[in-house]
Amino acid sequence: MNKDFLIKDASEFVNKEITVLGWVYNLRPSGSIVFLQVRDGSGFIQATVVKNDVKKDVFKEAQKITLETSVEITGLLKEEKRSPTGYEISAKSVIILSLAQDYPIGKKEHGPDFLLKNRHLWLRSKRQWAILRIRNQIIQGINEFLQTEGYTRIDTPIITPSACEGTTTLFEIDYFGQKAYLSQSGQLYLEAAIFSVGKCYDFSPALRAEKSKTRRHLIEFWMMDAEAAFMDFSQMLSFEEELIFFLIERVLKNCREEFKIIERDVKPLESIKKPFARLTYDETVKKLNELGSDIVWGSDLGNDDETMLMTHYQTPVFITHYPAKVKAFYCKKDSGNENLALAADLLAPEGYGEVIGGGQREEDYQKLVDIINKEGLKEKDYEWYLDLRKYGSVIHSGFGVGLERLVAWICKLEHVRESIPFPRLLDRFYP
Repeated sequence: MNKDFLIKDASEFVNKEITVLGWVYNLRPSGSIVFLQVRDGSGFIQATVVKNDVKKDVFKEAQKITLETSVEITGLLKEEKRSPTGYEISAKSVIILSLAQDYPIGKKEHGPDFLLKNRHLWLRSKRQWAILRIRNQIIQGINEFLQTEGYTRIDTPIITPSACEGTTTLFEIDYFGQKAYLSQSGQLYLEAAIFSVGKCYDFSPALRAEKSKTRRHLIEFWMMDAEAAFMDFSQMLSFEEELIFFLIERVLKNCREEFKIIERDVKPLESIKKPFARLTYDETVKKLNELGSDIVWGSDLGNDDETMLMTHYQTPVFITHYPAKVKAFYCKKDSGNENLALAADLLAPEGYGEVIGGGQREEDYQKLVDIINKEGLKEKDYEWYLDLRKYGSVIHSGFGVGLERLVAWICKLEHVRESIPFPRLLDRFYP
């Protein structure tokens, strides 16, 4: 008997007696047989309890089981093509560890409000299990890619004295009598770290008080920000492209079963090739106007614009050279046109929008001081940031990957709220 058995390793234990510890997520009594669908966190398997093959008390115990009851089942593991998972346990022993009472999520359709209110239980569903595992593969892939490329992970603060992405979306807090903010991004701190380690990244929550109810917005989300010394704008775009292509190949290799569970057609992902398409902001505005958008030059792309544009591309698209006025103060201007920023967004296909935003940073001290003053920011709040331009400033670039948007695209989710275990939305922070 093997009590260290995990369902994911079922193929290694065929015709052996095993013990599985898990939860019953579905069951069907059929006369003299009770069919139990069990998960243990690593996978799913069917167990059958046959009345004539077990002791009376074992069969009675099996008949008591309800949805989400935790159990310990011992029996012979065998291949069974008729089983939903291809394997089956012929149970000899069934022990109820904790009997679940009136589990609220059933087989019937539930609305999003009900499911979000019960998110702590909804996570147990097969679909949510699969999304969480794909998300985990993406996280592992980002770390693996960056570490392989020589990037050092740097943990940046969540409490900050100043804004990184504009002042309108800041969460203000009282820091022992001083005004402080929850971090919108760790980027500015990563810029400091490149002078020590050369190339670095962080992976942490970002909090933005955006009063938006679109399917792409969360109040709290996870962001990977990366910065590199001696990297220019063009090099940064190529690096982003390599990262995304690496992640797509990784999930296609490692998440086939999960994609089947969420019914994600992977052909669009398989068809993605390098290089990705590139459009300047000027070209993008013209293209959107042709498609029927009323966007005017100088405006940032809205969600509807991104969706409209990305229904026409089968590969990710870089939008480059935005108007400087719609990008953050630290973006370097194009030497050929000071009205444009060396900034780019990577938009995902299939109607999805921005998954990466980045650009080259302004490395000149005086230019950065002038921009800070022009935008009405307080120079004293950025003294430490300006120091980076005083002492050995170099060309450098960086970008941020929104994890939940990336997961939403790769899983083809209707709403970003399914891409994170416990979403924080404009009107919801429970549970």
